[in-house]
Amino acid sequence: MISWAAAATLFIADYLIEQKDPSAELEPLLPSHFSPLPLTCSEDSSPGTKLLTLTVPPHMRPSLLAHKSIWSVYIKDDDIQVERPYTPLEGIDENGQMKFWIKKYPKGEVGRWLHSKKVGESIEVRGPLQTWPWEDGIWDEVIMISGGTGITPFYQLLHSTIGAAREKSSIATKFTLLHSSRTPAELPPSSILSPLRALAETKPEHFKLHLFVDSREGSGDSSGDLKLGQINKAAIMKALSSKKVKPDANILFIVCGPDPMVSAIAGPYGRNFSQGDVGGVLKELGCTSSQVRKL
Repeated sequence: MISWAAAATLFIADYLIEQKDPSAELEPLLPSHFSPLPLTCSEDSSPGTKLLTLTVPPHMRPSLLAHKSIWSVYIKDDDIQVERPYTPLEGIDENGQMKFWIKKYPKGEVGRWLHSKKVGESIEVRGPLQTWPWEDGIWDEVIMISGGTGITPFYQLLHSTIGAAREKSSIATKFTLLHSSRTPAELPPSSILSPLRALAETKPEHFKLHLFVDSREGSGDSSGDLKLGQINKAAIMKALSSKKVKPDANILFIVCGPDPMVSAIAGPYGRNFSQGDVGGVLKELGCTSSQVRKL
């Protein structure tokens, strides 16, 4: 996914890109046109969410994914010709698989359509498109704050950087992820949380993980690392290396989640989903626009 704000906007695919090209099945994935990919796995996870897997044949795998960045693809609902961006959790793996964690919203046409698809059916995809560029060492510290499926771009980044690093000393930037869900049952599935917990345990000098739930009611993850409450100013300050964010500090906050959460943490998006002014908790901490990014 590119952003929760962008998720609220539906694009009419026929006006944005060219019509389906019969040769698309013979070419690599490209942002300019849709290509059909088979749905090879559909698995229920937390309430209202599914883990979906699309498989990219060898001849269709793009070559520009070697660089480390956050990227996404657009998926088209063939029934109403609408597209929406989604972030592959681990990019495209060695088997050509793209795995997605997708939530079904009452008014989200593409999400509901994807939840209805059966294994073996084709899904129209175009991309990849870069969401946010990444280069190690540009930032001393990166604080990622997410809610719900907003964790997916951060998982992808961590998987391709810290997760892929063979040597502990090969990554210069320190990462911290603060993630919030309403209940333990709505936390990301174990296929997402377990690797993140393992990273935090094996590479604590590079990555720290903080999980928050509004309530402990119901079934679901009952691990002792869950913190009760929302991600607020106190929680962010506790996660920081220093107690105050100086204007010249080489630190970046990236926020991705439901619009109300993004607004409370970093201020609302601007017109046409631009970054807008820094607001909310991060403004109170003294962050500048160069230190905040809303996905």
